[in-house]
Amino acid sequence: MATHITPSMCRNCLAYCPILVTVEDGRAIKATGDPEAPAFDGYTCPKGRALPAQHNDPQRLLQCLKRGDGDAFDVVDSAAAMDQVAATVRRILAAHGPRSIAMYSGTGPVSHPAGAPIARAFFRAIQSRMTFSAASIDKPAEYTSVAMHGNWHAGLQTFETSDTWMIVGANPVIAKSNGAPLNNPGVRLKQATGRGMKMIVIDPRRTETAKRAHVHLQPRPGQDPVLLAGIIHILIDEGLYDAGFVRANADGFEALKASVAGYTPAFIAQRADVPQDQLLEAARTFGRGRRGGVVCSTGPSFSTHSNLSYYLALCLNTLCGRWAREGEPAPFPNVLLPAFTPRAQPYAPYPVASDRPMRVHGLMENASGVPTAALADEILLDGEGQVKVLFCLGGNPVLSWPDQAKTEAALRKLELLVVFDYKMTATAQFAHYVIPPPLSLEVPGTSQKVESLKYSGVSRGYAIPWAQYTPAVVPVPPGSDLIDDGAFIFGLAQRMGLQLDWVNARGQGPNTEGPARTMPLDMSRTPDNDELIALACTDSRIALEEVKAHPHGHVYDIDVRVQPREPGHTAMLQLGNPMMMDELAALQADGAEPAADPALPFQLVCRRANNTMNSVGQTLPALGGGKVHAPACMHSRDLAALGLKDGDLVTVRSRCGHMLARIEADDNLRQGVVSVVHGFGAPISIGTADPERSLGSVTRLLDMDERDPISGIPRMSAVPVSVQAAAPAA
Repeated sequence: MATHITPSMCRNCLAYCPILVTVEDGRAIKATGDPEAPAFDGYTCPKGRALPAQHNDPQRLLQCLKRGDGDAFDVVDSAAAMDQVAATVRRILAAHGPRSIAMYSGTGPVSHPAGAPIARAFFRAIQSRMTFSAASIDKPAEYTSVAMHGNWHAGLQTFETSDTWMIVGANPVIAKSNGAPLNNPGVRLKQATGRGMKMIVIDPRRTETAKRAHVHLQPRPGQDPVLLAGIIHILIDEGLYDAGFVRANADGFEALKASVAGYTPAFIAQRADVPQDQLLEAARTFGRGRRGGVVCSTGPSFSTHSNLSYYLALCLNTLCGRWAREGEPAPFPNVLLPAFTPRAQPYAPYPVASDRPMRVHGLMENASGVPTAALADEILLDGEGQVKVLFCLGGNPVLSWPDQAKTEAALRKLELLVVFDYKMTATAQFAHYVIPPPLSLEVPGTSQKVESLKYSGVSRGYAIPWAQYTPAVVPVPPGSDLIDDGAFIFGLAQRMGLQLDWVNARGQGPNTEGPARTMPLDMSRTPDNDELIALACTDSRIALEEVKAHPHGHVYDIDVRVQPREPGHTAMLQLGNPMMMDELAALQADGAEPAADPALPFQLVCRRANNTMNSVGQTLPALGGGKVHAPACMHSRDLAALGLKDGDLVTVRSRCGHMLARIEADDNLRQGVVSVVHGFGAPISIGTADPERSLGSVTRLLDMDERDPISGIPRMSAVPVSVQAAAPAA
C-alpha cells in the first residue's frame, strides 16, 4: 500500500487555500491545511478537508450521460456526445441564429478556470453574446458601481495597513469573500483588531465577523444604502472627510452633499432601527481613521437598491481618501498576472448600460454582463431571438435562480441543455446531456484566478504577492470517461470548423491595466490544462516555472510603489452620478418608517454556511453533519411568540410562493428576521426520494419581478415573509 503526502491547493471557493493531500494507492484519503505555505498558517476550512470525500463520493458521475426515454439517462461516450451536441448546435445555429445559443457559468469554473475562457471563445466564434454568468445574479453591483463612480488606478488601501475598516453585509470568517484577506481571514481579523484596528460591521445578524467589531450596526434588513447615506451625511456635516483629496480627484461633491442632507442621524435611527449613538460612533470612527476602506458583499447585493449601496461605499472611500497614494507599496501586486505600474490617479467612469437590449423586462446588457435575470424568460418567450440551447458550466439554476417553477419550465422547453457537473444535480436532472469533468485534485491549477479578483472588486484578490502552482495529485478514477468543460467545448469547435482564440484580459470595462492579449489556438489538437495555464500566465510578472519551483506556494519580494499622477491626466471620480442621486431622493421619499405588510411580518435574509459553497457539498456526509436541508433560522423570542421550537416543520410564505423548512433558533439574529442559506432543495416537478432534501428551497420564495433596473438582479434578501407551523400533512 503506497502512501505519500503532497502539497496542492483547495479550489472549492475563491480563497484557494494551500493544502496537504494524503494519497494512498492513487486515491486522496485526507486533506489538511499546509503549515509550510507562507501567510496561510496551515488553515483550511471543512470544505477543503472534505475534498477526498468529494472525489471518492459514490454518487459521483464517471461517465457522460444522455437523456433517453422520459427521465432515464444512458451512458454515452464523450466523443459521441461531442459529435451529437455539435450536430444539434450547428442545426439550431443555422435555423435560428447566434442568439439562440446561450451559456450560463456558475460556481464550477472556480475549480476549472480554463473552461470559461474556452467557452467564451466558442461564443465569440459563433457571434453570440448570450454568455450569462453568476456574476450578474450574485454581486453585479461590483461592476455597475465602478462604472458609475470610476475606480482608482492604484487600488484601495489594504486591510493590513488600515486602522479602521467597514464591512457591509459580508461575513469573511465564514464566506472567505469580500471584507478581509482571503489567507486565513479569521486569524487576519483577530490580528488586525489586536493591533488596534477599529472595525465597523453592518449586518442584521451578529455574525462571526461582527463579534470582532468595534461597532456593530444591526439594522432592519435592506437598509444598507440608508445607513451609508447617513454615515456620509455625518462625515460631511462634521468635516470628517479629506477635502483636499476630493477637490483633486472627484467631481459631484455638492450633488452628493445635497442628496444626503435629509439623511440625518434621527432619520437613519428611525428608518434603519439603529441607535443614534452607534451610528455616530461608526461614522466618526471611520472618518477619524488614517487608513481604511469600505467593502460590500452579498447582503446588500441581494437586497433592493444594491447599486446604490455599492456606489455609496465607493463614495465613502473617495470622501475619506482611502485609495493608495503616491510612494506607497502597491496593493494587490501582480505575480501570475502581467506587471503594471500603478498610479495615484482615477480611472474615469464609463457607461453602465449598453445599447444592446434583452427581449424581456426592459433589461440591457450592462457593466456586469448579460443579465441572468432575463435568461429564463428569454427561453420561454417564443419568437425571433429565443434561446433554444443552453450550456451550463458548473451552475445549478434550479436551486440558485429566483422562481424555481419558472426555471424548471424554461429548462424543459430547451431543445438542448448540456450540463457540466460531477453529480446529478437538481439542474442536471433536466439536461439532455450531463458531462462530468475531472475534479480539482485531478487537474493542475494556479492561484492566478484569485489574483484576477482585483478586477471585479476593490478589495478582492491577494493583497500580498503570493502565488502557487499545483500539478494534478491523483489520477482520474480507473475506467472513467471524464472531460473538462473546456475540452468538450473545444471539441465542439473542432467539429464545427471554428477557430478559437485565447484572450488574457487585464481588467473590466474600458479601464484596464493594459491591452488584452489574444492568442489563436491550434485547432488541430486539444490543448491540455497545463498548456492553457501557460497561455493564461503569458507575460506574468513572475515566470510560471519559477512559481512551480515552490510547491507550497511563495510570497515574492516584489516592491512596486505607486507612481505619481501622469501629467495631463484629467479623469475624475464621480460622487454625484445622476441616477444614484435620483435613487437617493426616491429612497428618502419613502419616509422614516418603511412600508410593511402585516400579513408578511418577517424579513428573509441570505447567509453563508461554512460547510457548503452555494449548492456544492450539501450531499456529502462529511459536510452535512446529518442535515440535508437548510434550516430557517430565527431569534428564539420569535419562535416562542409563534409557539415553535427547534426542529419544527414550518411553512415560510412570501407574496409569490412558499417553502417548507425546519426551524432553528439563532439569537445572533435581530428579531423579525428569518435567515436561510441559499442553494438547497430539490426540483419541484421531479421531487426527491428523501423529503428532507426538498426543505429550505429559498428560490421558491423569490421571483424575477422585483429587480434592479440597471443590473437586473432580483430581490433575494430583505424579502417580506410569514412563518407558521406546517400542516401535519406537509
